[in-house]
Amino acid sequence: MTCKIDYQARPDLLKDRVILVTGAGDGIGRVAALDYARHGATVILLGRTLEKLERVYDEIEAQGYPQPAIFPLNIEGALLEDYDDMASRLDREFGRLDGVLHNAGLLGTITPFEEYEPELWEQVMQVNINGPIWMTQSLLPLLDSADDASLIFTSSSVGRKGRAQWGAYSVSKFATEGFMEVLADEFKAHEHLRINTLNPGATRTDMRAGAYPDEDPTTLRTPEQIMPTYLWLMGPDSRGVTGQKIDAQPPKA
Repeated sequence: MTCKIDYQARPDLLKDRVILVTGAGDGIGRVAALDYARHGATVILLGRTLEKLERVYDEIEAQGYPQPAIFPLNIEGALLEDYDDMASRLDREFGRLDGVLHNAGLLGTITPFEEYEPELWEQVMQVNINGPIWMTQSLLPLLDSADDASLIFTSSSVGRKGRAQWGAYSVSKFATEGFMEVLADEFKAHEHLRINTLNPGATRTDMRAGAYPDEDPTTLRTPEQIMPTYLWLMGPDSRGVTGQKIDAQPPKA
């Protein structure tokens, strides 16, 4: 589905909404958290590094946006009871969730499958697909109780067409696309909950630099430049759009 790179979000687009962003400590997650807060949302910052989350928290506070919340969690080591506990705490604090951006991800290594380390494979799959799946299961009642909620899974071009040496990362993104389709189909009668994947595309992040060390980062869009699609998909203007594979950038000519 085409991107919304030219989307103009009104200032109060996300007013009074409660939105969870995973991997909110840096990169796209940090920028999304700041942008959601700037448009009126109370943002729950989830990540594994408390210091990074605190810096984002301070940035939001300094701008006078709604007070965020911090939820430190290492998805790699999280258990099912950790997700249930998180859902219970969020229920007590907020009573609902109006949106979740599953942004946290692990690249692994770019290497032939013959040389891929099994331990690293399991680690990537845990962070990129297993963790988000079970976190989502725990959070679904909170999302379903909202009047208008958006559940966004981060995908990738290598989750739509396999690419040599991308190993566990590519496979985890194929799984993400498939899981989204299953879940969206199960909830298609719930018009107040939309479920989609969002591919950020080639963006100037540390993960991108790790995958393409010889690439000139100045040729890439910044996280700030792809936020229009993130805002559109999280906000009410995308109501009714569900089960879709959405791009945050237009295809390259």
